[in-house]
Amino acid sequence: MKPPNYREGVIVTATELKQNFGKYLDFVEDQNDVVITKNGNKVARLTPYVTDIEQYFTVREKALDYKYGGKKVSYEEFMEISEKSTLRMEFINGEIYLLGSPTIGHQEILGRLYLWFSDYFKENKCRVFLAPFDVHFKKKDIKDPDVMQPDVLVACDLENNVNDKGRYMGTPTLVVEILSDSTRKKDMVEKLNTYMLSGVQEYWLVDQKQENIMIYYFADHEIDRYKIYEKGDDAQSMVFQGLAANIEKLFADLL
Repeated sequence: MKPPNYREGVIVTATELKQNFGKYLDFVEDQNDVVITKNGNKVARLTPYVTDIEQYFTVREKALDYKYGGKKVSYEEFMEISEKSTLRMEFINGEIYLLGSPTIGHQEILGRLYLWFSDYFKENKCRVFLAPFDVHFKKKDIKDPDVMQPDVLVACDLENNVNDKGRYMGTPTLVVEILSDSTRKKDMVEKLNTYMLSGVQEYWLVDQKQENIMIYYFADHEIDRYKIYEKGDDAQSMVFQGLAANIEKLFADLL
Protein backbone atom coordinates (compact mmCIF):
# COMPACT_ATOMS: atom_id res chain seq x y z
CA MET A 1 0.00 0.00 0.00
CA LYS A 2 1.40 3.40 -0.98
CA PRO A 3 0.68 6.50 1.13
CA PRO A 4 -1.86 8.73 -0.63
CA ASN A 5 -0.60 11.70 -2.65
CA TYR A 6 3.02 10.53 -2.54
CA ARG A 7 5.32 9.71 -5.43
CA GLU A 8 8.22 7.28 -5.55
CA GLY A 9 11.31 8.61 -3.83
CA VAL A 10 9.41 10.79 -1.33
CA ILE A 11 11.12 13.14 1.12
CA VAL A 12 9.85 13.19 4.71
CA THR A 13 10.98 14.71 7.99
CA ALA A 14 12.35 12.54 10.77
CA THR A 15 9.31 13.45 12.88
CA GLU A 16 6.89 12.40 10.14
CA LEU A 17 8.75 9.11 9.73
CA LYS A 18 8.57 8.37 13.46
CA GLN A 19 4.85 9.11 13.61
CA ASN A 20 3.96 7.04 10.52
CA PHE A 21 6.74 4.47 10.33
CA GLY A 22 4.45 1.59 9.36
CA LYS A 23 3.01 3.51 6.44
CA TYR A 24 6.46 4.36 5.07
CA LEU A 25 7.72 0.83 5.67
CA ASP A 26 4.91 -0.38 3.40
CA PHE A 27 5.95 2.26 0.88
CA VAL A 28 9.55 1.00 0.91
CA GLU A 29 8.35 -2.60 0.67
CA ASP A 30 6.76 -1.60 -2.66
CA GLN A 31 10.29 -0.91 -3.95
CA ASN A 32 10.39 2.84 -3.31
CA ASP A 33 12.89 5.07 -1.49
CA VAL A 34 12.16 7.40 1.41
CA VAL A 35 14.65 10.24 1.97
CA ILE A 36 14.68 11.52 5.56
CA THR A 37 15.36 15.14 6.49
CA LYS A 38 16.30 16.78 9.77
CA ASN A 39 16.27 20.55 10.26
CA GLY A 40 15.78 20.94 6.52
CA ASN A 41 18.78 18.82 5.54
CA LYS A 42 18.75 15.37 3.93
CA VAL A 43 20.41 13.01 6.41
CA ALA A 44 19.43 9.45 5.50
CA ARG A 45 17.60 7.21 3.08
CA LEU A 46 15.34 4.20 3.73
CA THR A 47 15.61 1.77 0.83
CA PRO A 48 14.29 -1.71 0.05
CA TYR A 49 16.70 -4.61 0.10
CA VAL A 50 17.83 -5.52 -3.40
CA THR A 51 18.16 -9.29 -3.09
CA ASP A 52 17.69 -11.98 -0.47
CA ILE A 53 21.37 -11.51 0.38
CA GLU A 54 20.40 -8.28 2.10
CA GLN A 55 17.82 -9.20 4.74
CA TYR A 56 17.39 -5.73 6.11
CA PHE A 57 16.69 -2.16 5.11
CA THR A 58 19.76 0.03 4.86
CA VAL A 59 19.63 3.48 6.44
CA ARG A 60 22.84 5.48 6.01
CA GLU A 61 23.87 9.08 6.52
CA LYS A 62 24.87 11.02 3.39
CA ALA A 63 22.51 8.96 1.29
CA LEU A 64 24.10 9.85 -2.05
CA ASP A 65 27.53 8.44 -1.16
CA TYR A 66 27.79 5.39 1.06
CA LYS A 67 28.96 1.82 1.17
CA TYR A 68 26.11 -0.61 0.70
CA GLY A 69 25.38 -1.67 4.25
CA GLY A 70 29.07 -1.59 5.19
CA LYS A 71 29.46 -5.32 4.65
CA LYS A 72 31.82 -7.42 2.55
CA VAL A 73 30.31 -9.42 -0.29
CA SER A 74 31.76 -11.78 -2.88
CA TYR A 75 32.05 -10.94 -6.57
CA GLU A 76 29.20 -13.39 -7.28
CA GLU A 77 26.98 -11.72 -4.69
CA PHE A 78 27.76 -8.31 -6.12
CA MET A 79 26.81 -9.47 -9.61
CA GLU A 80 23.50 -10.79 -8.30
CA ILE A 81 22.80 -7.52 -6.48
CA SER A 82 23.79 -5.24 -9.37
CA GLU A 83 21.83 -7.17 -11.98
CA LYS A 84 18.64 -6.80 -9.92
CA SER A 85 19.16 -3.14 -9.07
CA THR A 86 18.65 0.07 -11.01
CA LEU A 87 21.20 1.86 -8.83
CA ARG A 88 24.68 2.71 -10.10
CA MET A 89 27.27 0.89 -8.03
CA GLU A 90 30.91 -0.15 -7.97
CA PHE A 91 32.64 -3.11 -6.33
CA ILE A 92 36.10 -2.42 -4.87
CA ASN A 93 38.00 -4.77 -2.55
CA GLY A 94 34.82 -6.59 -1.57
CA GLU A 95 32.86 -3.40 -0.77
CA ILE A 96 29.88 -2.04 -2.71
CA TYR A 97 29.80 1.70 -3.32
CA LEU A 98 26.67 3.45 -4.58
CA LEU A 99 27.36 6.31 -6.98
CA GLY A 100 25.69 9.68 -6.58
CA SER A 101 24.50 12.02 -9.29
CA PRO A 102 27.33 14.07 -10.88
CA THR A 103 27.48 17.88 -10.80
CA ILE A 104 27.03 20.15 -13.80
CA GLY A 105 30.76 20.92 -13.80
CA HIS A 106 31.60 17.23 -13.81
CA GLN A 107 29.34 16.65 -16.80
CA GLU A 108 30.75 19.60 -18.73
CA ILE A 109 34.28 18.28 -18.24
CA LEU A 110 33.15 14.79 -19.19
CA GLY A 111 31.54 16.03 -22.39
CA ARG A 112 34.58 18.01 -23.47
CA LEU A 113 36.96 15.11 -22.85
CA TYR A 114 34.69 12.71 -24.71
CA LEU A 115 34.56 14.97 -27.77
CA TRP A 116 38.35 15.40 -27.83
CA PHE A 117 38.98 11.70 -27.30
CA SER A 118 36.40 10.65 -29.88
CA ASP A 119 37.90 12.96 -32.47
CA TYR A 120 41.37 11.51 -31.83
CA PHE A 121 40.23 7.88 -32.08
CA LYS A 122 37.81 8.26 -35.02
CA GLU A 123 40.23 6.52 -37.41
CA ASN A 124 41.49 4.07 -34.78
CA LYS A 125 40.48 0.56 -33.73
CA CYS A 126 40.29 1.77 -30.12
CA ARG A 127 36.88 2.92 -28.88
CA VAL A 128 35.94 5.55 -26.31
CA PHE A 129 33.19 4.87 -23.75
CA LEU A 130 31.52 6.96 -21.03
CA ALA A 131 30.11 6.05 -17.63
CA PRO A 132 27.89 4.34 -16.74
CA PHE A 133 29.83 1.47 -18.28
CA ASP A 134 30.84 -1.47 -16.07
CA VAL A 135 34.40 -2.76 -16.40
CA HIS A 136 35.62 -5.89 -14.59
CA PHE A 137 39.20 -5.19 -13.53
CA LYS A 138 41.15 -8.39 -12.85
CA LYS A 139 43.93 -7.50 -10.42
CA LYS A 140 47.23 -9.38 -10.41
CA ASP A 141 47.28 -12.28 -7.90
CA ILE A 142 43.76 -11.46 -6.62
CA LYS A 143 40.87 -13.82 -7.33
CA ASP A 144 37.87 -11.51 -7.43
CA PRO A 145 37.90 -8.59 -9.88
CA ASP A 146 36.79 -5.10 -8.98
CA VAL A 147 33.88 -3.72 -11.00
CA MET A 148 34.05 0.00 -11.64
CA GLN A 149 32.65 2.68 -13.94
CA PRO A 150 35.45 5.01 -15.10
CA ASP A 151 34.20 8.38 -16.30
CA VAL A 152 35.96 7.82 -19.63
CA LEU A 153 37.80 4.77 -20.90
CA VAL A 154 39.65 3.79 -24.05
CA ALA A 155 39.31 0.11 -25.00
CA CYS A 156 41.64 -1.31 -27.65
CA ASP A 157 40.90 -5.01 -27.03
CA LEU A 158 37.21 -5.29 -27.93
CA GLU A 159 37.79 -8.24 -30.23
CA ASN A 160 37.03 -11.43 -28.27
CA ASN A 161 36.35 -9.42 -25.11
CA VAL A 162 32.61 -8.80 -25.46
CA ASN A 163 30.49 -11.57 -23.92
CA ASP A 164 27.15 -12.92 -25.13
CA LYS A 165 25.32 -10.31 -23.04
CA GLY A 166 27.09 -7.50 -24.84
CA ARG A 167 29.27 -6.66 -21.84
CA TYR A 168 32.89 -5.59 -22.19
CA MET A 169 35.18 -7.99 -20.29
CA GLY A 170 38.62 -6.71 -21.35
CA THR A 171 41.07 -4.25 -19.80
CA PRO A 172 41.05 -0.60 -20.95
CA THR A 173 44.32 0.90 -22.09
CA LEU A 174 43.46 4.30 -20.62
CA VAL A 175 40.96 5.40 -17.97
CA VAL A 176 39.89 8.84 -16.75
CA GLU A 177 38.32 9.80 -13.44
CA ILE A 178 36.96 13.28 -12.70
CA LEU A 179 37.51 14.01 -9.01
CA SER A 180 34.81 15.25 -6.66
CA ASP A 181 34.89 15.90 -2.92
CA SER A 182 33.04 12.64 -2.23
CA THR A 183 35.18 10.45 -4.51
CA ARG A 184 38.63 12.06 -4.18
CA LYS A 185 40.14 9.49 -1.79
CA LYS A 186 38.60 6.54 -3.64
CA ASP A 187 39.82 7.78 -7.03
CA MET A 188 43.33 8.68 -5.85
CA VAL A 189 43.97 5.57 -3.74
CA GLU A 190 41.67 2.57 -4.24
CA LYS A 191 41.01 3.08 -7.94
CA LEU A 192 44.61 3.95 -8.73
CA ASN A 193 45.68 0.69 -7.09
CA THR A 194 43.08 -1.34 -9.00
CA TYR A 195 43.96 0.19 -12.35
CA MET A 196 47.67 -0.34 -11.74
CA LEU A 197 47.29 -4.00 -10.71
CA SER A 198 44.85 -4.87 -13.49
CA GLY A 199 47.03 -3.92 -16.43
CA VAL A 200 45.69 -0.47 -17.33
CA GLN A 201 48.52 1.49 -18.94
CA GLU A 202 47.48 5.08 -18.29
CA TYR A 203 45.31 6.83 -15.69
CA TRP A 204 44.14 10.45 -15.88
CA LEU A 205 42.95 12.17 -12.68
CA VAL A 206 41.07 15.35 -13.58
CA ASP A 207 40.81 17.79 -10.67
CA GLN A 208 38.24 20.53 -11.16
CA LYS A 209 39.07 22.14 -7.79
CA GLN A 210 42.79 22.50 -8.57
CA GLU A 211 42.19 22.87 -12.33
CA ASN A 212 44.84 20.34 -13.25
CA ILE A 213 45.28 16.84 -14.63
CA MET A 214 47.62 14.23 -13.17
CA ILE A 215 48.58 11.45 -15.57
CA TYR A 216 50.02 8.14 -14.37
CA TYR A 217 51.77 5.65 -16.62
CA PHE A 218 51.89 2.05 -15.35
CA ALA A 219 54.38 -0.64 -16.39
CA ASP A 220 54.65 -4.17 -14.96
CA HIS A 221 51.83 -3.36 -12.48
CA GLU A 222 53.76 -0.47 -10.95
CA ILE A 223 53.81 3.31 -11.34
CA ASP A 224 56.50 3.95 -13.93
CA ARG A 225 56.09 7.73 -14.09
CA TYR A 226 53.56 10.52 -13.65
CA LYS A 227 53.17 14.19 -14.47
CA ILE A 228 50.87 17.04 -13.41
CA TYR A 229 49.56 19.46 -16.05
CA GLU A 230 48.25 22.90 -15.04
CA LYS A 231 47.02 26.14 -16.66
CA GLY A 232 49.04 26.94 -19.75
CA ASP A 233 49.71 23.25 -20.43
CA ASP A 234 48.31 20.67 -22.78
CA ALA A 235 47.96 17.38 -20.89
CA GLN A 236 49.70 14.82 -23.10
CA SER A 237 49.00 11.10 -23.15
CA MET A 238 52.05 8.94 -22.53
CA VAL A 239 50.55 6.03 -24.51
CA PHE A 240 48.78 7.69 -27.44
CA GLN A 241 50.98 10.18 -29.25
CA GLY A 242 49.08 13.37 -29.98
CA LEU A 243 46.18 12.71 -27.60
CA ALA A 244 45.98 15.88 -25.52
CA ALA A 245 43.66 18.07 -23.45
CA ASN A 246 44.14 21.82 -23.15
CA ILE A 247 43.84 22.65 -19.45
CA GLU A 248 42.42 26.17 -19.88
CA LYS A 249 39.80 25.05 -22.40
CA LEU A 250 38.85 22.06 -20.27
CA PHE A 251 38.05 24.14 -17.19
CA ALA A 252 36.82 27.35 -18.90
CA ASP A 253 33.44 28.78 -17.93
CA LEU A 254 32.28 25.81 -15.86
CA LEU A 255 29.04 26.18 -13.91
